Amino acid sequence: MTVRIATWNINSVTARLPKLLEWLESAKPDVLCLQELKCATDAFPYEAVRELGYETEAYGTGRWNGVAILSKLGFEDVVRDVPGQPGFLADDAMLPVTEPRAIAATCGPVRVWSVYVPNGREVGHAHYRYKLEWLEALRLSVLEDAAGSRPFAVLGDFNVAPTDEDVYDVAVFEGATHVTPAERAELAALREAGLADVMPRALKYDRPYTFWDYRALAFPKNRGMRIDLTYGNAAFTAAVTDSYVDREARKGKGTSDHAPVVVDLAL
Repeated sequence: MTVRIATWNINSVTARLPKLLEWLESAKPDVLCLQELKCATDAFPYEAVRELGYETEAYGTGRWNGVAILSKLGFEDVVRDVPGQPGFLADDAMLPVTEPRAIAATCGPVRVWSVYVPNGREVGHAHYRYKLEWLEALRLSVLEDAAGSRPFAVLGDFNVAPTDEDVYDVAVFEGATHVTPAERAELAALREAGLADVMPRALKYDRPYTFWDYRALAFPKNRGMRIDLTYGNAAFTAAVTDSYVDREARKGKGTSDHAPVVVDLAL
């Protein structure tokens, strides 16, 4: 059985719906993890993707977060929110808010989490501490699945570049989030929990970046970062036959600032 799984920070599913539908028809993933929906759960375009053969489990509030899983393989054991995940306490708030940043499901032979890790904003900011706490909660939640015999992966926008080689110029990011030792230590802890980084091949240039800022011609100049990741357990990684970043989906007007990452499995 061949299974194609993908992850994509869509940066507003409403604004990118034509791009999403076009890509689903061309890439034909069996399972697609989406992040940054920017729409409420009941506002997701369920019918539009259903016409292409996909069921959807979505979770969002309509703000800058939101996650979803699209599947041609059905759904079992759907979970919203990482168990024990922290909430974010904004400066003007009295209570922390649990944001819709994670959804899990078993789709056919594979179990996946679609995650949208907090950005962190600035080192030392409350959102940065929230990011580290959120990643620790994610690590604790995957221990059982990571050790299991069923193919399992956490896919999504991690908002962390695992190594210096995963950014176009690490000097540009000095003192900023996404590259700090503390953030990278959380990714290392995920790997130590039994997950491995599935490295996609580059379809152009030497490094498979997944994100390019809209500003300063970052995409045509290839000033990017690899922050959209697939972390799989041993059963998942052993089945990988190919993985790539679909840069074509980042081209043109009206695109997300992220490109989809595709992983093919032989199960």
